[in-house]
Amino acid sequence: MSVTVSSQHTVSKELQEKYEVVIGLEVHCQLLTNSKIFASDVNRFGADPNTNIGPISLALPGTLPKLNKNVVEYAVKIGLACQSEISRFFVFDRKNYFYPDLPKGYQISQDKIPVCIGGKVRVITGTGNHIKERDIRLHHIHLEEDAGKSVHDGSETQTLLDYNRAGTPLVEIVSEPDLRSAEETGAYVTEIRRLVRYLGISDGNMEEGSLRADVNISVRLRGAEAYGTKVEIKNMNSIRNIMRAVDYESNRQILALENQEPIYMETRMFDVDSGKTYSMRVKETMNDYRYFPDPDLCPVSLSEEWLKEVEEKMPLLPNALRDRFINEMQLPRYDAFVLTDTHETAEYFQRLCENVSNFKAASNWMMGVVKSYLNENGIEADQFPVKPEKLAALINMVEQDEISNTVATQKIFPLLIEDITASPKEIALSNNWLQNSNTDELESLVDEVLTTMTDKVDQFRKGKKGLMGLFVGEVMKKSGGAADPKLVNKLLAEKLNNKNA
Repeated sequence: MSVTVSSQHTVSKELQEKYEVVIGLEVHCQLLTNSKIFASDVNRFGADPNTNIGPISLALPGTLPKLNKNVVEYAVKIGLACQSEISRFFVFDRKNYFYPDLPKGYQISQDKIPVCIGGKVRVITGTGNHIKERDIRLHHIHLEEDAGKSVHDGSETQTLLDYNRAGTPLVEIVSEPDLRSAEETGAYVTEIRRLVRYLGISDGNMEEGSLRADVNISVRLRGAEAYGTKVEIKNMNSIRNIMRAVDYESNRQILALENQEPIYMETRMFDVDSGKTYSMRVKETMNDYRYFPDPDLCPVSLSEEWLKEVEEKMPLLPNALRDRFINEMQLPRYDAFVLTDTHETAEYFQRLCENVSNFKAASNWMMGVVKSYLNENGIEADQFPVKPEKLAALINMVEQDEISNTVATQKIFPLLIEDITASPKEIALSNNWLQNSNTDELESLVDEVLTTMTDKVDQFRKGKKGLMGLFVGEVMKKSGGAADPKLVNKLLAEKLNNKNA
């Protein structure tokens, strides 16, 4: 087996096993505050260019920044979610570099004292019953402002600048170099996106730039302790492309080492069309940025009382919900992972379970017909037209043998979506779908089916037991789906096993 890197690069499986890939990520996440981090300008995606701006965002002379308190709260929340140590005292620093979309000529960020130190993110890989979990350590989480956006309109002579994004609050989540594969890297970004959405601090929309990552990659001989030369791939805003970039770049470096070619510490970009990385510039060192404390911003001190208030407002996060679903509700591990995939699904499921006794039945509905509907319509569970209480009523009717599961899923469920004012009971009554448990009536239908299928009856009695499904289906068809399938199975078994019947 070999892996194709480009038309000129092929890496064998043996080479891949010879080397270990080492990956660390810097994930930048825009925060969903109403205003920017140091200004009152509106913080909203999609506005016309250069409309959400003001004197501070444009760095006009004499303007002074003022810290948005909600930004600090959101940063603390992600720190708590990642089990980081929250700094009780921190400062903001100036990171100096020139770029056209950075009006001040420096970025307000954090260097020596970030808001959150350490922590970890649980990475989930594998599928089905082969799910694996591993903790990836964090180095720190810090706050900073975003830069503006350069717009390349196809012209070779000019670039347009949109400063709407300038000053948008960011948390930068910096991992330790603990990731070892493209799959783990994709899972890590997926989990961060899931966390910020559960916390309600970001929409995590990568296609809009709300979440993007710088990926640091090096390779070393398997078993070696020293890290190889690190290469950074900038501004990745797609999980799939992050994984593609990791695969390509790691294989490129393996081939370079095998050919005794140098690997430079540099910044590279990923070309989506070709699937290759290419050099952009030699990597800056920390000294190049000339960090120093921002003299226009006071140090920030967090009280224990305020931190406790923030902690008390924290929602249950995916790991805690999975534990609850597995240990308290006795659901399979696979179900727990599916049901916590999004905050909306987990919330809907919890409300559903407030009104049902069979949690596994509720889980099956969520992972079956409900999930199919959500996927087909491209919506989340909070936009699902059937309220949890109404779906619970339908599930309970099946559990109480008032209707069959087939009638519930194939007939009543679609009608509930069409008419959100109707109740499952009303629909079942108006269509005569309530399950028939009248033994005399069902026995008559069973006799009718067996009389018309004597050849199949003989085959069944000679050992072809798979025909039971055919007999049940025929009885259900004659009853219009209203027969109690458990009772039908019982009556059929009695008559088929009684050769005198």
